Amino acid sequence: MRRSGVSSEWHGRWFRTSSPVLIGRREHLATLRELVVRHPAVVLVEGEAGVGKSRLVSELLAGDLGAVLPLVGYCRQVGEPFFYGALLEALRDAGARLAGQRELNPVIGALAPLLPEIAAQLPAPLPPIGDPWAERHRLFRAVRELLAAVGPALLVVEDLHWADDGTRQLLRFLAEGPPANLSMVLTYRREDLPGGSPLGAEFRSAIGGTVAVLEIEPLDVDGVRRLTEAILGVEGVSAQFAAHLHERTAGIPFVVEETLRALRDPEGAVHAGGARATRLLDAVKVPVLLRDAMANRLATLPAAAVRLVEAAAVLGAPASAALLAEVGGVPANHTRAALTHAMDGHVLHEVDGLRYGFRHMLARQAVYDTISAPDRAALHDRAVDALEHVEPKPLVQLAGHSERAGRTADWLTYGEAAADRAIDSGDAATATTLLQRLLAVPVLPANAVDRLAIKLGRIANTGLDQRDPTETLERLLADPRLATPARGEVRLQRGFLLLRRIGHIQEGRAELERAIDELESRPDLVPRAAAALAMPTNGIVPPDVSRRSQDLAKAHRMTATGELRIYLLASEVGSVMYHGHMAWLAEVPERADTPGGRRPLARLRCNVADICVWLGHLDLGARFLRNGLRLATESDAAFVTSTGRTTEARLDWITGRWEGLAERANTFIEEYRDITSMTCELELVLGWLAATRGDWAVAEEHFGRTGSHDPYDAIVPVAISGIAGMALILLERKEAAQAAAEVDRGLTAARKANVWPWIGLLAPVAVAAYSATGRTAEAERLVEEIAHGIADRDAPAVLADLAQCRGALAEARGEPTEAIDHFREAAARYEAMPAPYFAALARQREAMVLAPSDPEKAVELLTELAASFDALGASKDAARCRHTLHTLGSVKPARRGRRGYGNDLSPREVEIARMVAAGQTNREIAKHLFLSSRTVEQHVARLFRKLGINSRAELHADRLH
Repeated sequence: MRRSGVSSEWHGRWFRTSSPVLIGRREHLATLRELVVRHPAVVLVEGEAGVGKSRLVSELLAGDLGAVLPLVGYCRQVGEPFFYGALLEALRDAGARLAGQRELNPVIGALAPLLPEIAAQLPAPLPPIGDPWAERHRLFRAVRELLAAVGPALLVVEDLHWADDGTRQLLRFLAEGPPANLSMVLTYRREDLPGGSPLGAEFRSAIGGTVAVLEIEPLDVDGVRRLTEAILGVEGVSAQFAAHLHERTAGIPFVVEETLRALRDPEGAVHAGGARATRLLDAVKVPVLLRDAMANRLATLPAAAVRLVEAAAVLGAPASAALLAEVGGVPANHTRAALTHAMDGHVLHEVDGLRYGFRHMLARQAVYDTISAPDRAALHDRAVDALEHVEPKPLVQLAGHSERAGRTADWLTYGEAAADRAIDSGDAATATTLLQRLLAVPVLPANAVDRLAIKLGRIANTGLDQRDPTETLERLLADPRLATPARGEVRLQRGFLLLRRIGHIQEGRAELERAIDELESRPDLVPRAAAALAMPTNGIVPPDVSRRSQDLAKAHRMTATGELRIYLLASEVGSVMYHGHMAWLAEVPERADTPGGRRPLARLRCNVADICVWLGHLDLGARFLRNGLRLATESDAAFVTSTGRTTEARLDWITGRWEGLAERANTFIEEYRDITSMTCELELVLGWLAATRGDWAVAEEHFGRTGSHDPYDAIVPVAISGIAGMALILLERKEAAQAAAEVDRGLTAARKANVWPWIGLLAPVAVAAYSATGRTAEAERLVEEIAHGIADRDAPAVLADLAQCRGALAEARGEPTEAIDHFREAAARYEAMPAPYFAALARQREAMVLAPSDPEKAVELLTELAASFDALGASKDAARCRHTLHTLGSVKPARRGRRGYGNDLSPREVEIARMVAAGQTNREIAKHLFLSSRTVEQHVARLFRKLGINSRAELHADRLH
């Protein structure tokens, strides 16, 4: 089915039905364009239904063909054959070229009765010959002479597999002896061709002519992702969504389009990752066009072949002919013929070494939906009987078939066995899905409820699976069949899961408090709850509340051994070191005593790394992180690995390793999308990266996802840093009062939790906001309060921030010498960490203070800093340095022979292009880069010309790499 690509109304909104740009076929289009100019030429464009043959041809025809006349005809799937219909349809457009030509070959007159639309431009009709073969030959010659007469021409015939024999023979006649100025493009599906050859097995190309076959394959995963983005007009389609969409559609563009049409909220779904993407796409019903097409194919098959196809749909996975026959109830002596019919009808395909299945999942679902409920249950029942004899037993398949066959006892047996196997292999996703489905069985015995609920909670907390079972666990807590000890552990595991989600951390803490009361008979679990409650990063709580949990965890740790001791030590060391007591490093063991101790040791060392990075011990943090990640990988501790990766991203941000950092952070956000206790830290990194470029709107979006709106129910240091980012944005917008109010929020939370070693970036922003609103005395008191709060703590980052604050206050008091000393101290402390970006900011402040008294030194500093900021990628700060240099009169004239960029974008144009792609206006760009609006307009006009675009909507960031 062809489409124009216009939009249609879908679920109450306008939805584009095809991509506005060609995806994944640029090389094919270039090849096609190259071939059709080689007169004479025949290009055979081959590909399965929906793969994009017609779209490719339409792109060819939409391009500049010069003097070549396009003549296009379509073969149609009709009940009665319309002989030569596609050719006659194409030739109707030849009339304009024939007008005024006087000496046309008289044989062309044979076409006059068949082409009444252009009969006036043709020679007189010819009298009948009386011999059908001679008549046909004369008609063929007439077509060839007509095509020769119209000058350079491109004859396109679409869907040759539906052509009548006469059309196919006429095309072969033309291809074997074409006019010198003719090119032909023929599209077809090989699987639907009579005899499997587009022009017949006896076809031979003309001497000197070009004959080429262009095979169009389905899109790969990246092609499906780009096609989805183009159809919906969105960016950032998740890798998981694209992969699952590719799996469901086999990368066939038409099937992709139809699937997106069937999604209720496609724009919302495409950003989903992992399990959510799977759930959304699995819920999509088979599009009507696909369902009807499959129904038509099934209708042509004999009964035995249909039973094999239905068996394949029920089995789901590719299967051998013998297994299909056993499930479908097809006698052995009929199986080969039935399978041949199913494959010749292009319903089943050989998938992998004598196993047979469907081209894509939607085809399988279309067949499955045609089977009546009783027949479906019977097929699933036979599938259980057939698969029970397979070794090793396919437990997941047996569980699914037992469930759908209504064999409850078998379903419980196979389901739990499959979940256990998944747990043993570390497949948390499969185990979580199976256990949730088992726990939904209403007749489940009480002992099975206890056992399965505990397994569900444990496996959910070991991996990164996004099939969040917190609601299932909540329902189970109200189930009277659940015994008290089991209820305590289920509540414990639910509490752990809630701690992974900002906005639910206080709820998680409450669950852990209740779990401790229910776990009196489980002394091995009580300390785990206490240890989680003792972690000071998990939501803001008064210090005395946190201390009680720390004391309880410590009391258990003193008597614990093995893995439990390391687990508790990880929390205890964290709860103390986060407050700046680095002496506890001596308690961290170098190695685990047992193989099972590697996972908690990996957690411990990654926790220590995180602490070191927050406090400013960056080299030490990097060493612990390398070791922790290695241990996590060796012990398959996926959740610990994820925490280490987020710490690594923040470490790279602070130490200035920004190359590719945004891409990595976004990749991890997709991977951990629903575990917001981790993604919030990655959002923080992206927010600060955007701020250094002056992309304030982008930065605000990221900071808004750090938990900054409610630090009491978030990861505390991340939320406080997010508040600092929000306040900085408000200061840049000259909204000082609002910035001060934001600072007040962050400081209130910090005071309540007594977490001055984490105050970090909030301190300099607070001083700036208070100073801008006339609250200088309050800023002075804040600096002293922070200094007192870390007096006996080891927190290099806060010491550097305090030096920066004191410099700003001295500058505000009009004491330049003292200010310069403080800024130099701050720069030295930042460099020692090392934190090069923050060191450069401190030196920039030093240069600004120096400028009135020592402009030459200030110019030297600012020139050096502009280059440093450029090297990091901090374009906003680099621009600010150059603006100051300009005001100091230090801008040097460009040297002769300065590099010209031709059609490539200059660095400045790339910078402006990124800001345009991010949605910033010319005025905003001019403000951030300290340029005039007119200069920005000129830059934008040049980059549009170089990129060959006409509007901002056409500019995407991926065009700038």
